[in-house]
Amino acid sequence: MAFFYPIAVASAFLILTILGTLITGRRGPLSHLPGPWYSKYTSLISKYHWLRGHQPAYVHRLHQQYGPVVRVAPDFADLCDISAKQTIYSTKEVYLKTSFYSDLTNRQDRNVFATQNIEAHRRHRRLLQGPMSETSLKVLEPIVRSRIDLAIARMVEAVRTKGFVDVYHWTLLMTTDVIGELTFGESFRTLEAGTQSQYITDLQSIGRAGSIGVAFPGLLPFVAKFPFLRVIPAANKTAMAVRRLTTYGQESMARYHRLVSSDKLVQPTVFTKVFKAEADETLTLDEITHNARAYLIGGSDTTAHTLTYLLWCVCKHSNVRDRLVKEIRTNLPAEFSDADTPADRLPYLHCVIEETLRLYSAAPGGLPRQVPAQGAYLGCYWFPGGVTVTCQAYSLHRDPTIFTNPDAFEPDRWAEGRVTKRMKDAFMAWGGGARMCIGLHLARMELRQTAALFFRNFPDARVSTAEGMSDADMEPSIHFLLSPKGQRCCIEGSLPPAEGISQ
Repeated sequence: MAFFYPIAVASAFLILTILGTLITGRRGPLSHLPGPWYSKYTSLISKYHWLRGHQPAYVHRLHQQYGPVVRVAPDFADLCDISAKQTIYSTKEVYLKTSFYSDLTNRQDRNVFATQNIEAHRRHRRLLQGPMSETSLKVLEPIVRSRIDLAIARMVEAVRTKGFVDVYHWTLLMTTDVIGELTFGESFRTLEAGTQSQYITDLQSIGRAGSIGVAFPGLLPFVAKFPFLRVIPAANKTAMAVRRLTTYGQESMARYHRLVSSDKLVQPTVFTKVFKAEADETLTLDEITHNARAYLIGGSDTTAHTLTYLLWCVCKHSNVRDRLVKEIRTNLPAEFSDADTPADRLPYLHCVIEETLRLYSAAPGGLPRQVPAQGAYLGCYWFPGGVTVTCQAYSLHRDPTIFTNPDAFEPDRWAEGRVTKRMKDAFMAWGGGARMCIGLHLARMELRQTAALFFRNFPDARVSTAEGMSDADMEPSIHFLLSPKGQRCCIEGSLPPAEGISQ
């Protein structure tokens, strides 16, 4: 009997635990919402798909099965509903960001992206959005264009040497150099080297660690707090990357600050005006450094990945490519600037960009927000205060009641006269409301000019099968930000004239 007593106690404890979980699930805050049975009790399935880079596709399948409102976890729901999207992501910021964003990046950073504090966000955005406006970017356009020109030249060189070019590789180096120069006043010069810098490798390391931080909040800070745990290779690699990033950012921003303060002629950056502003209209050096890191993460991989998918989609559809090439050749002057690329001059290019953003948004998953304390009705359901709600671009952009044939790449759906109000309202490639992406004008400039120059130089570009390249390489992997699973995109085509690339 003595042998069976502890077994009986353990069994009773296990049964009571299971019953308690079942009761909690049935009475949980979102137990009344449609969704798979297990989502009442655990978030582990959702976290599994998050860590695998499949969560947006998983949530989209739930919408297809359960409808526009679906429970993803006990206290987390996603809504594929335009009205809910407009309420949750309004300019009033009633639905606050959750800790998801600080878990994703760095809990110590105080930047415009991650802060949950409304006043801090408004202050940061007021001071930072001016330099990123369309008007201000005209001053910085020569910097951007010089990097794009060099990237195209390196692509031409690759085709001459190997017969194909990995556009994923070169667009990533290009956008990295652009945002580095616009942030720190100096390029990482990765295009010249042809390889990633240590800083960018560290940024990607932090990004991967962010996926773990979201799935298991507190784990990485716990590891960082106890040095003996850093013998774990991944933990040690992340800790070293954080230290290098912090040191580099602080030294670079301090150096640029000294140059600005000395009234010497310096290359303008997106922070120049902030440094020169009056005391009550500026940010501290630490705040600027934290925002610089956010800019680097948000301004490199994101644009590069969208641009990669744009080139891939156009090269897969010869009819789209030929029409785009004709428009570029007909309507763009030999020497052109961004002022020569408005939608009324290059309407089809703009349709191609919009369709790429629809299918391959940089951050297509849910953007978590917290329901206000008083609770709210969303999508005909009651949500108590404190629970997490999201609307994901992945599902809204594939809603067949809004976008016919939603999985197909059809740029013409964005042609003048065909765009409906519901299409505009559902579109959230740049987020929404007061938290809309601050760098969207820079990203659009890079997309327009790079696409125009690429297809001017490679008018018969097509997807290559070199080195085993296939569509499987382009399957999206989404750990908040979207990237091609194979981390490559090989394109081939006829060589441009030997005398050089078209400008």
